[in-house]
Amino acid sequence: MPLHLKTARLTLRPWTEADADDHRALAAERGDGMPSIEDNRRVIEAQVAAPALTGLALLVITRRDVGDFIGYCGLTVGRASVDEPEIAYELFRRVHGQGYATEAVSAVLDAAVTTGRKRLWATVGSWNAASLRVLEKLGFERDHVSANDRGELVWLTRSLP
Repeated sequence: MPLHLKTARLTLRPWTEADADDHRALAAERGDGMPSIEDNRRVIEAQVAAPALTGLALLVITRRDVGDFIGYCGLTVGRASVDEPEIAYELFRRVHGQGYATEAVSAVLDAAVTTGRKRLWATVGSWNAASLRVLEKLGFERDHVSANDRGELVWLTRSLP
C-alpha cells in the first residue's frame, strides 16, 4: 500500500514521533481520558512498524493548506485479516462535517485497489451515523452486527475491482 497519498485538500503520510501530542489529543476525544505518554508512544511505534509487518498502514491526515494534523485513515488488520483488511479512520471533532473523512477514505480505497485485494471490511459503532453514511456513500454495504463492550458494532464490506 502506498504510504504517501494526496487529495485536493489532504495529505496522508506515515506517522512520526512528532505526531504523538496530536494523537494523544485525538484519543482523548473518545471520552476515555488522555492516554499516558508511554501508552501513546507504543501506539505510534506500532503504526510506524505496521507497514513492514503487514504491508498495511494507518496514515496521518493533514490539511494541505494549513499543514495541521486532523486525524488518521488507512488499512489495518484490526478485526479483519491481512488479505481482507479493515479500513479505519478517526478525525478531530472540530473538522467533522467538512467532507475530510470521505476524501481520505476515498484515497485509501484507491490505494487498496493497487494492492490487488478483493474486499475490505469496516467496523463502526451503530451509534456513529456519520461514519456509517461516509462508508455507505463510498460503496460499503452492511454485512452483520455484533456486540462488544461499547455496544453494537456494524460490520460493513466493500468489494474492490
